[in-house]
Amino acid sequence: MKITGVEIRPGNIIEYEGGIWKVTKIQHTQPGKGGAYMQVEAKNLIDGRKLNNRFRSADTVEKVRLDTKDFQFLYAEGDDLVFMDKDTFEQINISKDVVGEAHEFLQDGMEVVLELWEERPISVELPEQIEATIVEADAVVKGQTASSSYKPAILDNGVRVMVPPHITSGTRIVVNVYDREYVRRAD
Repeated sequence: MKITGVEIRPGNIIEYEGGIWKVTKIQHTQPGKGGAYMQVEAKNLIDGRKLNNRFRSADTVEKVRLDTKDFQFLYAEGDDLVFMDKDTFEQINISKDVVGEAHEFLQDGMEVVLELWEERPISVELPEQIEATIVEADAVVKGQTASSSYKPAILDNGVRVMVPPHITSGTRIVVNVYDREYVRRAD
C-alpha cells in the first residue's frame, strides 16, 4: 500500500531503496519557504542499518503489509521479552531490540500486536498511550507559572518525561509511548 511521506508514523514498516525499514522517529517540519516534509529515522529490519531521510508530502513509499497477530506481554528475561499468543497460548521470546525504546513501557499482561514477515517477528506495536504513576517530580520554582514551562519527572517504570508544573509525585498521567510526552492527567 502506497502512503505519502507525511503519513509515515513511528512503528510503520516501509519498503525503501530495496530494504525493509522500521520507522523509529519522525519530525514533521513546515519551513517558512518551501513545502512541508517529514524527517524520518528508520532502522533496517534485516541488517540493522540506520536511515535518516526527508520525505516531502509528494513523495510516496510502500507500506509493507505484515501479518498481525494479537499477543500478551508476560515478562522480561534478560535481553529477551516473553510474549504469549492469545489464540494458541504458545510463548515466544523476542529481543528487546525488536521493540526498540518503547520496551520500557511494557507492563505485565499488556496486549500488543506482533507484526510478522514470513512468519518472523519484525515489530511489536504497543498501545499509543499508557497510564503511569509519577514516582519523582522536581519541585516547582516560585514564579515559574508560564503555561509552556515543564519540569522533569520520573515514572514508575523509570522513564523520564517532562510534565506541567502542577503535576506532583503519586499522580497518574497518560503518556504517549513513542514520543515519551505527557498527554494529560489520568481519569
